[in-house]
Amino acid sequence: MSALATTPAAKTGSTLLDLVLRFRALGLIIALTVLVGVTTAMNPRFLSGQSVRDLLFAAAITVLLACGMTVVVLTRGIDLSVGSVLGLSAYLTGSVLAETGMATAAAMLVGLAVGAACGALNGAIIHFGRVPPLVATLGTLYVLRGVIYFVAGGSRINASDLPRGFLDFGNGSLLGVPYLFLVAVAVLAVVGVFLGRYRAGRDLYAIGSNPEAAGLAGIPTGRRLLTAYVLSGSLAGLGGVLYAARYGTVDASAGYGMELNVVAAVVVGGVAIFGGSGTALGAALGALLLTVINNALPVLRIDQFWQQAIIGALILAAIALDRLVSLRAARALRQKGSNVD
Repeated sequence: MSALATTPAAKTGSTLLDLVLRFRALGLIIALTVLVGVTTAMNPRFLSGQSVRDLLFAAAITVLLACGMTVVVLTRGIDLSVGSVLGLSAYLTGSVLAETGMATAAAMLVGLAVGAACGALNGAIIHFGRVPPLVATLGTLYVLRGVIYFVAGGSRINASDLPRGFLDFGNGSLLGVPYLFLVAVAVLAVVGVFLGRYRAGRDLYAIGSNPEAAGLAGIPTGRRLLTAYVLSGSLAGLGGVLYAARYGTVDASAGYGMELNVVAAVVVGGVAIFGGSGTALGAALGALLLTVINNALPVLRIDQFWQQAIIGALILAAIALDRLVSLRAARALRQKGSNVD
């Protein structure tokens, strides 16, 4: 009878987690609303059309990379190389564009291919080499950054070297919404559907919740981990294309330090650093919240030190909440199981 009772108990725990995660998303929306409202009261120009467009431009690439980071964090992994992958993709794509003048869509494919290759490298080191994700991706962060400096050789790509249509895409908008942000939203929708509707996506949650049990259940954990890192790398590569389109000028420092902002966005957005829970939507809201904080606090005349301290406090609070949720969910499952027995 206890075996039959596992299903409702598990369902109870799952329902509890679903409610908490939805509340987290609602909490992020409320925080965004309050922050924007207070800042607008201090400076009405904060919600001007140009200001909103600038916010969306600033958030687009972080949202894109946060979607990829979500996929690997769900598996109890992390990808610290995304900033370097973005920089390598931006420089290589810019170089190809400067030489060939290819279309924007083709440039995106080049960026995706560069990122996928870097992601496959990370996945292979982690899976076949049995290297912890933190160590493996920290290593590739420096290796790939070194490759960028070697390839660039101290030179840079200027906006005048890139096709006009590519730059117009990077700075254009549709009904006031930047094309870059629309691309990020489209990626968010695809990743959200993948994680929520497809077996491969749901398997990532199972791996993050309990890797040993996932393996015993027949889930191809190695293949899923490779998929997660290839996806993260691909989106970082696409981010490099958007970076080049947005800024025009690309050098070896492109994307430097961006991985920290992406990890912060994912954690603040409710993706458990311990793996197994979270959504791409939450990570995207986290990225948007951090972008608004970075733009709003100077308007509120808050010192740069406090900007960083506030973001750090948000990360610590998010991790503490994740731990509290996991402990309460485990306790609820144990109590439900003992009551049924």
